[in-house]
Amino acid sequence: QVQLVESGGGLVQAGGSLRLSCVASGSDILDYVLGWFRQAPGKEREMVATITTYGATYLMDSVTGRFAISRDNDKNTVDLQMNSLKPEDTGIYYCGARYIDSSQYLAWGQGAQVTVSP
Repeated sequence: QVQLVESGGGLVQAGGSLRLSCVASGSDILDYVLGWFRQAPGKEREMVATITTYGATYLMDSVTGRFAISRDNDKNTVDLQMNSLKPEDTGIYYCGARYIDSSQYLAWGQGAQVTVSP
């Protein structure tokens, strides 16, 4: 089963940018759809962006035009570029993986804190 480790995140002022990276190991990531999720204090975890093996992407409405997800299948990585950050983007961001033919995410990273100050 795949293991995921995130890096990046931190504190930034509104309007700034951050980049999150996630490295996968233990399994061929070509078998997985990869995604980024976030959880704000007191709220449910929500799906931010996903990317298939062949590069098809999904972005939630509130980040469309500001965030971009990308993957490098040779380096086993998936990145989330976050621009024009808003305070409501604050939360813990998690990298996740699911098999191509499944809807259930079966692997998660440890999480990366993103804090956007007004």
